[in-house]
Amino acid sequence: MHIETQAIVCAVRAHGEHGAIVRALTAETGLIAGYVRGGRSRRLKPVLVPGNLVRGDWRARTDEQLPALTVELIESRAALLGEALPAAAIDWGTALAAVALPEGQAYPRLYAALDGVLAAVAAAPAARGWATALVRYELLMLAELGFGLDLSGCVAGGEGALAFVSPKNGGAVSAAAGAPYRDRLLPLPSFLIEGGSADWPDVLDGLKLTGTFLERDLLHGRAADILAARERLVERIRRVGT
Repeated sequence: MHIETQAIVCAVRAHGEHGAIVRALTAETGLIAGYVRGGRSRRLKPVLVPGNLVRGDWRARTDEQLPALTVELIESRAALLGEALPAAAIDWGTALAAVALPEGQAYPRLYAALDGVLAAVAAAPAARGWATALVRYELLMLAELGFGLDLSGCVAGGEGALAFVSPKNGGAVSAAAGAPYRDRLLPLPSFLIEGGSADWPDVLDGLKLTGTFLERDLLHGRAADILAARERLVERIRRVGT
């Protein structure tokens, strides 16, 4: 096995006295784990930060063996970790990929989406610049792993603008058809249909929507441990938007 490509560092775990096991997301091969010798050293510790863009070189004698990994920094996002809101966004976005994705399966759209979120956070640390991209990333994660929402039309047969999502089947419902049941439905913010930017109430509605299905369908068992990172992020966004 030999893979050399650009990757996003998603998770780092200490291994032994000096080493680290790194899980990184690539466009061509998906999520790959590797052992970095000296990964906890002064030289490599600033490189092995979740959110950083690196060039990785994975080598192993067999497919069953944990590859040895060497890394070279392409772009650091470590400076953003000193700011609470950008740090929370990076922590959550990378943790979601590390926990939810199976290793060795390519998800090029998810790689591009996560790279886009991280680039947006770096370009404009204020949440207004990247919050909608984060919601779309979560929505895409659900779709790529087989739990996509049906936002193509009203599942109840109603006409007009889509305004709600059924928490039971993940299908969109029009404003007219959903009005009598609005207390049982989830709001569908317009930016997920029309694109573009969004105001804070719509961003929070989007996070509530994706969070409902992430928690129910994707993040359960041991994977549920990372939901605390998402809760911290949503709470910080809520404080900014109120």
